Amino acid sequence: MTGATGAETGDYVGASVHRVEDGRLLTGRGRYLADIVLPRMKHAAFVRALPSHALVTSVDTTRALAVPGVVAVLTADDLPAATLVDGNWIPGLAKTPQPVLAREKVRFVGEAVAIVVADDRYVAEDAAELVDVEYEPLPAVTRAGQRPAGHVPIVAELPDDVIYDRGETFGDPDRVFGQAPHVFRKQFTMERAAAAPMECRGALARYDPTSAELDLWCSTQSPHLLRRRVALAGGLAENRVRVHMHDVGGGFGQKIAAHPEEIAIALAAMRLAVPVKWVEDRRENLIAAPHGRGQRIDLALATDDEGTFLAMRADVVGDAGAYSFNSASALIEPYITARGLPGVYRLDHYGYHVLTGLTNKSPVAPYRGVGFVAAQAARELLIDEAARGLGIDRLELRRRNMVRREDFPYRSCSGLVYDSGSYIESLDRIREMCEYDAFVDEQRRARAQGRLLGLGVSPYVEPTGWGSEGMDQIGWHSFPSNDSARVSVDMSGKVTVAVGTPSQGQGIETTLAQVTADALGVALEDVRVAYSDTDAAPISLAGTRASRVAVISGGASGLAAREVRSKILRVAAELLEADAADLAVERGVISVPGVPGVSITVAEVVRQAYQRSDLRAVEAEPNFTATRFYDPSATYGNACIVAVVEVDPGTGGVRVLRIAGVEDCGTVINPMVVDGQFIGGMVQGLGGALTERLAYDDGGEITTTTFMDYLLPTASEVPDIEVAHLVSPSPHTWRGIKGLGESGTIGAPAAIAAAVQDAVAHLGGTVSRMPLLPEEVLKSLRAKILA
Repeated sequence: MTGATGAETGDYVGASVHRVEDGRLLTGRGRYLADIVLPRMKHAAFVRALPSHALVTSVDTTRALAVPGVVAVLTADDLPAATLVDGNWIPGLAKTPQPVLAREKVRFVGEAVAIVVADDRYVAEDAAELVDVEYEPLPAVTRAGQRPAGHVPIVAELPDDVIYDRGETFGDPDRVFGQAPHVFRKQFTMERAAAAPMECRGALARYDPTSAELDLWCSTQSPHLLRRRVALAGGLAENRVRVHMHDVGGGFGQKIAAHPEEIAIALAAMRLAVPVKWVEDRRENLIAAPHGRGQRIDLALATDDEGTFLAMRADVVGDAGAYSFNSASALIEPYITARGLPGVYRLDHYGYHVLTGLTNKSPVAPYRGVGFVAAQAARELLIDEAARGLGIDRLELRRRNMVRREDFPYRSCSGLVYDSGSYIESLDRIREMCEYDAFVDEQRRARAQGRLLGLGVSPYVEPTGWGSEGMDQIGWHSFPSNDSARVSVDMSGKVTVAVGTPSQGQGIETTLAQVTADALGVALEDVRVAYSDTDAAPISLAGTRASRVAVISGGASGLAAREVRSKILRVAAELLEADAADLAVERGVISVPGVPGVSITVAEVVRQAYQRSDLRAVEAEPNFTATRFYDPSATYGNACIVAVVEVDPGTGGVRVLRIAGVEDCGTVINPMVVDGQFIGGMVQGLGGALTERLAYDDGGEITTTTFMDYLLPTASEVPDIEVAHLVSPSPHTWRGIKGLGESGTIGAPAAIAAAVQDAVAHLGGTVSRMPLLPEEVLKSLRAKILA
């Protein structure tokens, strides 16, 4: 681990420690937004737009206000004219601020038009149905870059609805394509998807007009970012806004951004001077919460006769939805796709063009594996087609073109600097795990029996621990990383770790405790990871997202713990009459190796340092608390996933028979947590590959509004998943740690899609769209399958 920061080696990092938070969560003692009750609290329900694109001609609240228990019905005229937009933008991206409540126009089904506040949630919901809103319908834009008859711009300032139209070239792809002996092309569409967290969104706001202080409880991934957005919208100083941290039931990127509803609830509480609470239901979440994915990719690959990749070119069209709100969320999906398309392969020439347009759909926000899921699927499907066209085994073709271990650090043609990895090694390991050669024979026999078996492989690289440098490399300059952690030891020898990156179920309380316990030399059970609020917790502008908490919060916690450890050892050295450099710390006991009977506990050292002023000669500030900032250089994890499927030739149904993955996230903090994250990501990826689609009709009406229509994978669709690990520690991060939170979701859809394509390719079938619904698979097959 040459060059890595943090040299501590202990018993906890690398151990499959049971998650410390599970006792609380599994016994119903978690504290989620819906569990929080305040005195005098009122409940809110939103009145949401029914048409996808229309002028609002009137809003009549008379009938709703007459319902007993209704406190207020608030429209855009009753609240400050707040919008969600900030000044951090990608060059060339048009700004389209989103109002908290629609005033003169609605732009997607589900957009909030009014808020009903009542004594009881049921009363609020019933009264919301009595708010009479009249609309003048306008033609709906349902495809990015296309105009319907009688087109009316979604935002007046953008007559063509285009918010971004730019490209970039690396090397000379046009020349290389013109001279290449082989060019392969692929068009691939990824439909919109929902993050579908177990806990939907929600907010509870309490405002004290005497102190002008606002307290906010939200199901959010980014408390400090939300604090800033709410302060700006409400005209408050940030030190007057406190966002409380509590358990969050999943996020997957949907809860990174501040949402209009959260701002609206805060403004409603300020206007009414009573606590106001809103808890989103599932239908609202599917209709009105930000969506993910949604893009089309036209991809071309040039090769020589031996299969060497010479150049790549991509045209990417992104569906932004109705607004480009919250920094650059509307662009993030197609832009990161374009930047990440070269993947694990050596390429010198690459060019892309991205066009992103507004549509009359819910806005887009990050969703687990944002950008990389679509890029991975399109590229790997194209590589398989190139392998067939060249007559080269598909694993061998990949192997010839992958970045090799001796190439690290490797700068990709699009500017990503891969610090370390095991790309070829993970592919070789997957080949062994799936018994690739034996499968080829099995597939041949199955085809003779009329069965359609297929195998797909998906090797990939994932940016992890996104700090400022990592974001700069991907070209995402919306704001720099700013994260700190605080570690404190009290007189009982117990340790508290404070961070601004709340958990949504990833096991953060366990993994950060393991890192801190090792760095300090104390017992794991003596470390508590605490979440409080934005007043007390160290700042994290980015929050919990992008496979970054283990790397960045872990690194900050390790650095802070090391600083506290140094303070403790200086005092211990004085008490033991020894040199601090000679002391060892294990399980909270400080000793002099080789000198039996000479020891002292961490608790005793801290107690004496607090109570004896004479010890300040060796430790002038005996507070045993340290706060450290951490913004590491870019680091990249990698993995390879294989899937085996069987396609029903009569129905187009796809059954996944096997999934296996080899993961390399550098130094593993907790193998059990890593496996859980990786497997969970692969299951989520399976749903994205086969069943999960947010569908709209030609009028912009969403047709998937329940889990009867939007189909999540169930246990019966998921095979046993096999996992293996390789370890390539990062030279840039604390103890060589890399992230993996998005890994399985990135790689699994491509593997499944490639397996389906492999199953039907000999019959002329192909895969050009995900999810692979049965009707889509049938469309891809030639007439001889249907006969």
